[in-house]
Amino acid sequence: MKDIITMISRRCKGKGLFLPFYLFTFLLLVACARMGQPDGGWYDDDPPKVVGATPADQATNVKTQKVTIYFDEYIKLQDATNKVIISPPQLEMPEIKAAGKKIVVELKDTLKENTTYTIDFSDAITDNNEGNPMGNYTYSFSTGERIDTFEVSGYVLDASNLEPVKGILVGLYDDLADSAFKTKPLMRVSRTDGSGHFVVKGIAPGTYRAYALQDADGDFRFTQKSEMIAFSHDTFEPSSKPDTRVDTVWRDSLHIDALLQVPYTHFLPDDITLLAFTQKQTDRMLLKTERIEPNKFSMYFTYGDSLLPVIRGLNFNADDAFVLEANEKQDTLHYWLRDTLLVNTDSLEMEIQYRTTDTLGVLQLKTDTIMGTAKVPYAKRLKEKAKEIEKWQKEQEKKKKREEPYDSIYPVKPLEPKYTVSAALAPDAKTTVEMPVPLSHCDTSAVHLYSKIDTLWYETDIVFRQSKENIRVYELLAEWQPGLEYSLEIDSGAFVDIYGLASNAYKQGIKVKATEEYSSVFLNISGVNAPDTSIVVEMLSSSDTPMKQVRVKNGTAEFYYVTPGTYYFRAFIDLNGNGIWDTGDYDADLQAEPVYYYSRELECKEKWDVTESWNLTAKPRFKQKPQAITKQKPDQAKKLKNRNLERAKELGIEYLKTKGINLGK
Repeated sequence: MKDIITMISRRCKGKGLFLPFYLFTFLLLVACARMGQPDGGWYDDDPPKVVGATPADQATNVKTQKVTIYFDEYIKLQDATNKVIISPPQLEMPEIKAAGKKIVVELKDTLKENTTYTIDFSDAITDNNEGNPMGNYTYSFSTGERIDTFEVSGYVLDASNLEPVKGILVGLYDDLADSAFKTKPLMRVSRTDGSGHFVVKGIAPGTYRAYALQDADGDFRFTQKSEMIAFSHDTFEPSSKPDTRVDTVWRDSLHIDALLQVPYTHFLPDDITLLAFTQKQTDRMLLKTERIEPNKFSMYFTYGDSLLPVIRGLNFNADDAFVLEANEKQDTLHYWLRDTLLVNTDSLEMEIQYRTTDTLGVLQLKTDTIMGTAKVPYAKRLKEKAKEIEKWQKEQEKKKKREEPYDSIYPVKPLEPKYTVSAALAPDAKTTVEMPVPLSHCDTSAVHLYSKIDTLWYETDIVFRQSKENIRVYELLAEWQPGLEYSLEIDSGAFVDIYGLASNAYKQGIKVKATEEYSSVFLNISGVNAPDTSIVVEMLSSSDTPMKQVRVKNGTAEFYYVTPGTYYFRAFIDLNGNGIWDTGDYDADLQAEPVYYYSRELECKEKWDVTESWNLTAKPRFKQKPQAITKQKPDQAKKLKNRNLERAKELGIEYLKTKGINLGK
């Protein structure tokens, strides 16, 4: 043994190599000689290899619809339905089976003439025993004289927030008419990975457009409004060029051994960016009706209508029976029952007449008879109320026996508004009061705001008004001065609901925080050809949630009274000026409103003003969104297990120790 090591050492010196390399080789030989021993042999860490195919890979003039691919070991095929992509797309589902050391793919659609077919297995193939991945593998053949080898690649992002869209179908057309997307199956297809990245392979020379489709019905066409889509009028011609890339050779998990310049064929374009959206659902249907609370009956529609439903009571008089609460879109309608007799009626039978969309997309009147049944029957509610009163009476009896103050009349439960008024308030805070049910009376003169100047309190101007979005929400508007103390005081009986319940008195001390406790952010916006006022910038939390929103003025988005912390920023071009992001419409040739992300976080501290320049288009869209707030993470790459290195060390070192040789560390 000593002689062998000496010989290895001399050879290392003679060739300028490191001893560990030859020593490791020797250890492998030692371990191989001991395969039959109880401490184990080698793992199968080699990935499967293709040893042949029928027809041969890249064969031409192919007529058969059955493909068999042979491997050097037993293999498994994982999630073939989602991972294996065949181009041109197959309208009839092909059969894809793994059997022993082969994969059999049987196409059901008739083969097209002079067409290159590609079967992209992605990373679906692994060996049967250890699960070692083969890596991305694509098989191809042609029904004509040549194989088309061009590729194009890019990204699909959600147009609303630039999130990568995983698993969406991406395809090409050489028919540049807008109607092709709705009338013809996509020519060649791919599917995006966890980074939203796609590669479409086997493309012939020509001019193309790219589309993305969340294909709900498997026809490879945009046929349903609910399908997420992306389209672009940009055309491209696939091309290629010789290029080199740098491959890293790792010595171990921490140290780089070498950087290699590797030649490869660079296919272009490789930066196609498709922004996907779901169209607004304008078809109107009644989704459901319900009466979860006994005093409220609700209707939910897929889309709003300027004409409200007409209700006719069949076992009650519906005239002036309701107070209507409708959302802004008028697709969600709540009917509050005014009369307590109706509230206590378990089932309200009614006829409702409303407009719904027919098969041609036209609004037509429809009449339904429905039963508004309370979720909790009146008898059960009476029983629960009786238990509550009985419990209260027992408590009062105990107080009476202990000669403590007690009540003899069960108290009427007051109206309990929900106040969003905190003791510490930002100068630009919005304060509201939400009522549990609609009001019949609101006395704004009973709402008072006092400010403390020096040691004296002065009444301050305040506006208390009903919100435009919700009849049960009231806004409290005041000019909050930084650093001042306030007292909000509301008299008892200021609010009375439709059942006659009145609110109790309310008082809340308020301290408006000083300006020094906040930061300010100023973003100088450039890079887009749009009027300042049409650019809306949002300040986002670490969960990608909007915290503040401003319009750009004089080229700058200004954020004041920013609580210290870390924030991100998003902008969108508000093309219609409504203050919210709007989706696109394919038939109207309308893209979703453009969205951009500031590519890094900003840290805001007390008393700091943060000023940054932001060119919205300086980076491509797929590189803009910070990874920290990107919810769709990249797929984990499958790796070879490579466990034989440790096995070699274990077996070799143990053997050398039995010979009295100590390798140290």
